[in-house]
Amino acid sequence: MSAGWPRRLLTVCLGNHCRSPLAAAVLAKVGGPAVEIRSAGIRDRWVGKPAHPAMVTAAAARGYDLTAHRGAHITHDLLEWSDLVLAMDTSNLTDLRSLTDERTVAKLALYLGDRDVPDPWGKPEEAFTAVVALIEDGATQHLP
Repeated sequence: MSAGWPRRLLTVCLGNHCRSPLAAAVLAKVGGPAVEIRSAGIRDRWVGKPAHPAMVTAAAARGYDLTAHRGAHITHDLLEWSDLVLAMDTSNLTDLRSLTDERTVAKLALYLGDRDVPDPWGKPEEAFTAVVALIEDGATQHLP
């Protein structure tokens, strides 16, 4: 990455349906024009589909708009594009390692550094709200 170019961050969770779209929105809002953000999922179940309704609601309550999000599947091109790939949990990180090569493996990190962002899927709305707070708290450590 050259000086003056936006830092390219890729957020990844299992389905690109809850955590990674939110993390992308938070990083984009906090980072502003200094960053380019994309998100993707390990599985392709939610490709082209909107974010989870409970995450859309929890995000909106904190000022993040996920209504335009459509799920994407992780690709080698996305790994190449990024300067940093942020996995939401250790399981996602393990899956990502199997998709990388010697150039892209060094780009991988856990979003919270030393702990997972728990998957709120199938849990009450409070779990989605808690994930928003965790992702907000971790955002600044990844921004220039």
